[in-house]
Amino acid sequence: MYAMTTPAVSLESAPDPWRASLATAPRPGVSGREAVRAATLANGMRVIVWPVHNIPNVALYNWVRAGSRNEAPGATGLAHFFEHMMFNGTSRHPPGEFDRLMEAEGGANNAFTSDDVTVYEDWFPTSALELVLDLESDRVAHLAFTAGVIESERGVVASERRLRVEDNSHGLLAEQVQATAFVAHPYRFPTIGWPADIQSWRLEDLQAFYRTYYAPNNLTLALAGDVDPDRAIALVRRFFEPIPPQPPPPPVRAVEPEQLCERRVLVRRKAQTPLLQCAYKAPRAADPRAPAVNLLLSALVEGDASRLHRALVEDRQLAIEVGGHWQEGFDPGLLWLSLVLPEGADPEEAREALDTELAAVAADGVTEAELERARNLATVGLWKKLAAIDGKAQLLGEYEVFHGDWSRLFDAPARIAAVSTGELRAVAGEILDERRRTLGILVPGDEVRNPGPEARATSGP
Repeated sequence: MYAMTTPAVSLESAPDPWRASLATAPRPGVSGREAVRAATLANGMRVIVWPVHNIPNVALYNWVRAGSRNEAPGATGLAHFFEHMMFNGTSRHPPGEFDRLMEAEGGANNAFTSDDVTVYEDWFPTSALELVLDLESDRVAHLAFTAGVIESERGVVASERRLRVEDNSHGLLAEQVQATAFVAHPYRFPTIGWPADIQSWRLEDLQAFYRTYYAPNNLTLALAGDVDPDRAIALVRRFFEPIPPQPPPPPVRAVEPEQLCERRVLVRRKAQTPLLQCAYKAPRAADPRAPAVNLLLSALVEGDASRLHRALVEDRQLAIEVGGHWQEGFDPGLLWLSLVLPEGADPEEAREALDTELAAVAADGVTEAELERARNLATVGLWKKLAAIDGKAQLLGEYEVFHGDWSRLFDAPARIAAVSTGELRAVAGEILDERRRTLGILVPGDEVRNPGPEARATSGP
């Protein structure tokens, strides 16, 4: 288990004698690096094991390098579809048996899909390790393609799209903004897929995608918990190594051209409150500036003491909520800022106030106190994740897949601590440029169903 030895206190609220020590205190490194074992199987699959013996449980993350980034026009949504299909039976196990067998041992599972990856998560007692690895390898090697199951899941995905996008103002606007922000790169595709594509997938499309992306040489398996690393790796070899590798997936060659001026999206639909979303072009996850980007976002929107919450929610009351996230992917993506506005508010007034705040940060950066607060929040968040085997397994895989080396996780606190106000100002000046953003506005009005390109108003390349 890991815990912070120093309370997470922002410099604004810290007593005067603490301020210098908080600003200069060394950040503890992550221990346990020596215990981690990693191996590459003969078929190219990577496996990483972190033994942690405080509870008799294991967390497993199977990272598949397949997301909407790997799709093409007319066949979007396939990566997300397989997130569903992988729970629907193999040549050895009928639909539902994966869950039944795991739950009988006290285990649970889940999965998620993003622009870049699909990840399968299992949590189970140590005694079930052999069973879980057998089940996971079986669905990688022998997934069943049954017509009735495919059509059933097609309907499930279409219903999920209606719930999360077509009947959700935030999701609808974000989809349109992302589709406008990218003109060449496949990041423009929605992870859940376009409606017409969901209805048009063919059996051969599904089989080709599965064969290409669910090959062992495209997978990284991360485990953390009460296991012996040598035994765990031997079991992974036993169950996964017989699966033959496939030719590497085709590389994503598309490079997004430089954005030269702001693009705008306006959506009118039945809604209670206006929404404002700004998507700025931002670096990829493995960029050396990544710690500064994360701290910039934290300083802007994380918590009630963040720059934008204080300015726009508390002081000027132009928004009722501010938020944001950074799309950390294999390729340069987007840094999002989002505002929920009061009923009847003028989005342009809110946009002007937001631009004033962001221009100040781009020109002058943030204060030392704001940076130290962001550092504290980031460090606390990291240690909180690392306190559980689930967080350990997730972070091992995340660093291996997106940063190319699981061991970089163990130096993360030092990289957070090393970010200076000058570095943060430089990152803010580069990213928070109106010419490199896509602005999305949703205003209450006549409802728009399934908006296509005609619902988007854009300017510039």
